[in-house]
Amino acid sequence: MKQLIQNFKTGELYVGDVPPPALADGLVLVENGFSLISAGTERGTVKVAQASLLGKAKQRPDLVAQVLKNIQKEGLAATFQKVQTKLDSLKALGYSTAGIVRASMDSQGKFQPGERVACAGQDYASHAEVVAVPQNLIARIPDNVSLEEAAFTTLGAIAMQGVRQADPKLGERIAVIGLGLLGQLTAQLLRANGCHVLGIDLSDRLIALAKEHSADEAYHRSNPDLIKICESFTKGFGFDSIIITAAAPTNDPIELSAVLARKKGKVIVVGAVKMDIPRDPDFYRKELELRMSCSYGPGRYDTSYEEDGHDYPFAYVRWTEQRNMEAFLELVSRGLLKIKPLISHTFDIADAERAYDIVLGKTQEPSMGILLRYPARENKLQNRVGLADRKTSDLTIGFIGAGSFAQSYLIPNVKKSGGSLHTVVTSRGINAKNVAQKFGFGYAASDSMEVLGQEAIKTVFIATPHNSHASFSAQALRAGKNVFVEKPLALTYAELAEVEEAYHQSGKLLLVGFNRRFSEAAELINTHFASVHEPRIMNFTVNAGFLPKDHWTQKPEIGGGRILGEVCHFVDLMQYFANARPVTVFANAIQSSNEKYTSTDNVIINLKFDNGSIGTITYTAAGDGSLGKERLEVFGGGKVGIINDFKSVSLHSLNRVKEVKVSGKGHESEVRAFLTAVKNGGDAPIAFDSLLVTSKACLAVLDSLSTGLPQIIA
Repeated sequence: MKQLIQNFKTGELYVGDVPPPALADGLVLVENGFSLISAGTERGTVKVAQASLLGKAKQRPDLVAQVLKNIQKEGLAATFQKVQTKLDSLKALGYSTAGIVRASMDSQGKFQPGERVACAGQDYASHAEVVAVPQNLIARIPDNVSLEEAAFTTLGAIAMQGVRQADPKLGERIAVIGLGLLGQLTAQLLRANGCHVLGIDLSDRLIALAKEHSADEAYHRSNPDLIKICESFTKGFGFDSIIITAAAPTNDPIELSAVLARKKGKVIVVGAVKMDIPRDPDFYRKELELRMSCSYGPGRYDTSYEEDGHDYPFAYVRWTEQRNMEAFLELVSRGLLKIKPLISHTFDIADAERAYDIVLGKTQEPSMGILLRYPARENKLQNRVGLADRKTSDLTIGFIGAGSFAQSYLIPNVKKSGGSLHTVVTSRGINAKNVAQKFGFGYAASDSMEVLGQEAIKTVFIATPHNSHASFSAQALRAGKNVFVEKPLALTYAELAEVEEAYHQSGKLLLVGFNRRFSEAAELINTHFASVHEPRIMNFTVNAGFLPKDHWTQKPEIGGGRILGEVCHFVDLMQYFANARPVTVFANAIQSSNEKYTSTDNVIINLKFDNGSIGTITYTAAGDGSLGKERLEVFGGGKVGIINDFKSVSLHSLNRVKEVKVSGKGHESEVRAFLTAVKNGGDAPIAFDSLLVTSKACLAVLDSLSTGLPQIIA
């Protein structure tokens, strides 16, 4: 399918072929008819991408701070690789579209194929022929509203939320500062609400448009009589509310609002403006109220609402994002909002670059609402896009999932180890194409069967969200493919049993991404204890760092939590050091009244192994990052080995200490060992029984936390 794409590193903007997005639970697949270019927002996005590296840094100081923090945590080389991966990416543009439902997996069966809908959401409602949008960011279009008009719905919802924050009453006098698309829609909404509206802008053209269709009166900001005009408009009292829809690098809209407001009036900030709030004289002496308007409305930036599809109760949250979208469309249907006068240009998607020349000012042409049009498809969408021919071999590789971890640690190491990259699959086609171009895959796809069903692909790497690991692993094994799956292997005992059955039936290799045992540090510890035949005592302290409860890894149904997703690393490493299997486990978690903490992120786990070794894992999210993340201690036979955050190793023996500098957590060695086994027909680098018992041990940790009792690991 065709999609508008921007390369974030080079700034290049073009229309390219990408696989369509995959349909999944809670998503609605929509064939776009029109999409709206939000000139203000998208102009800023495009300009950031087209800036130099220094320019990007100046415009996104928040990201610079993240980079500096990551350097302290992981070092310069690893951070540089991450930054390069992020920069060298393809970005989707657009967030307001309208089209026809082709398929839906919404949880309530609300949307049916053939229905016309409006769609919202960055990275969802993109400038593309087909989009997959979460169910709470979709609204059905009334019969008498055109797709062109409905494409404005997201902007309409933003304007509506700003109006709701103003809480206007019939007959109130309200000023709108900034008469772009958002300002024009805001003024129309206010008039539909029975308010008297005065608009202010820097463009004579937009002022004229507002006078004709949106506001009662409109004036230029530089009009020397502006204050007197506003006094006359408000009969000397000042405006009840001022809604700022402008985007401005200065504080002028805020200062002007304070002057224009009546005593105890309201200032609502919708647009991106500088916000140095002058206390005196107006904000303080008039006791003004300053309100922020959060995009489309309640639900915005809440992953539970937007991505997981959990709606807010109608009685308690009357106006959500989706309900704002529906209300906007209803007002258009009733003729209370005039959308067509706001449409200045319509381009076919193939000519999208011309549209952005106007948005960026490369073409000096007056504009307002610019629509992209998508012709009806005659052919079935292809789930795979070819980029280059690939010769097949025993090391022909397919990837299902390719997020930042896979791009940083798996795919580069597969290439280093001689793997032939055949097909990469991600749920969003643009991401698949991005990874395919960056690393040299032959094909980009959005359907896992493009890997699982390809006979040429002998080995599959799985790096998807945790809840799909077991299913994809079992499918790949049944398809006769070797499997490398990122941890965890499974989230439940039932999933584990499914993988076990598929593994024994297939006769293929399976490896889980327990990379730490392949590190230089781990090998030094094992060599240090090679002559020791006594049980080990192991004490692992993991200063994991805080993750909020809404992070995907914390959701039981998606990520499974950090015990299954990360503690498994240390259970595996203890097995490696003890050369034994865990047989019992007992765990305790903190009990905190602080709601921000997840109790199972702060645990002490005691393990006993079948050779008499014992281990304790202290895993906490309540520490401080300055300490470093991992300190792993091993004792036995008169020796001690200590790993300090995989940066150095201390080896103690005969009252002497040997300090060794090390680097890396074993990712490259892990991939190389696996692919060597695939190529040579050898055993997997970690025995399947060991992988199985690691998963069972982590599930038993959860059982112990639940019951308060020690658990036998079956």
